[in-house]
Amino acid sequence: MPETQPMRLPDMPLHDPFVVADGTTRTYYLYTSNVPAVSGVDGVGTMVYRSQDLRDWTRPVVVFLTEEQEGIWATEGGWAPEVHTWGGRYYLFTTLHNQDRELPVPPPGRWGTPLPLANYMRGTVIAVSDSLLGPFTVLDAARPTPPAHLMTLDGTLYVDPSGQPWMVYAHEWLQTIDGTMEAVRLAPDLTRTVGDPLFLFKASDASWISEQIPGGVPHQLPPYVTDGPQLYRAPEGSLIMLWSTYEKDVPGPDGTVGGGYVQTYAVSESGTVAGPWRQHRPLVRDDSGHGMLFHSFDGRLMMIVHRPFEDARGKLYEMEFQGHELRVLRQRTDLDGGG
Repeated sequence: MPETQPMRLPDMPLHDPFVVADGTTRTYYLYTSNVPAVSGVDGVGTMVYRSQDLRDWTRPVVVFLTEEQEGIWATEGGWAPEVHTWGGRYYLFTTLHNQDRELPVPPPGRWGTPLPLANYMRGTVIAVSDSLLGPFTVLDAARPTPPAHLMTLDGTLYVDPSGQPWMVYAHEWLQTIDGTMEAVRLAPDLTRTVGDPLFLFKASDASWISEQIPGGVPHQLPPYVTDGPQLYRAPEGSLIMLWSTYEKDVPGPDGTVGGGYVQTYAVSESGTVAGPWRQHRPLVRDDSGHGMLFHSFDGRLMMIVHRPFEDARGKLYEMEFQGHELRVLRQRTDLDGGG
């Protein structure tokens, strides 16, 4: 594809998408993991596509590379990049890992069996830049932001009504079998955590998962996954968390088999990150997930997800709130090519 020809979502490799709608330039910045075959830059990191209409996109620019971070603890990953504004600067959150830095294997989970896979250092780092186009420089090259003895991923920024910043992240099922969502306070400059993590909920709290697993025993791996949190304040004041997980393959009434990755959400009707969190049924199935909400420049509430999980592409949906309930209005196939 020529360098000057716009790209479209069906042609754009896109895992764990995150959109920043920059009102100053009326430009959408779409962040994802670096794909060297598309960006032309080798290395683990983050790239960004840009658009003014959500249909035609520029070729991506690389904004973060681990190899450019002196003394960085990680070697792989670059998953789930997000960019947030804080204190007049831009902060990149992205998950890295290092399989050569093993973690102590915790005791067997509640199923009474050894945990299935090795545990190694994985977690979200925070990097800063004065531009949405980077380059981003990691704040702490020695360790991830969440506690380093925990195997975590997909950290996101949440700022509570008092102005306190938090990182909300998924605690890996690889350590817990029943994956959890947790939150930890951040220092005002985001360089470190303050206090102990706060447990929010576990994946099996979603009753529709347990309904599909006879006897409550997982029959597939991964069994109970927490993935891709994003927090959003609903118009009536409740706090919404988009998150993703896997469901068991179940034959439908028409004989088709559903399952795979799903986009779901939870609601804290108290409006606080502490909850309690009430789980809702999936918004989108069909091997879709890791979504986030943003507003288009014409005022529409939009959700972007990736589908399918392997060789993913971005899919766009118009959304609406009805009280505490988040609903899909329609897929924007005119923008994302359908499928």
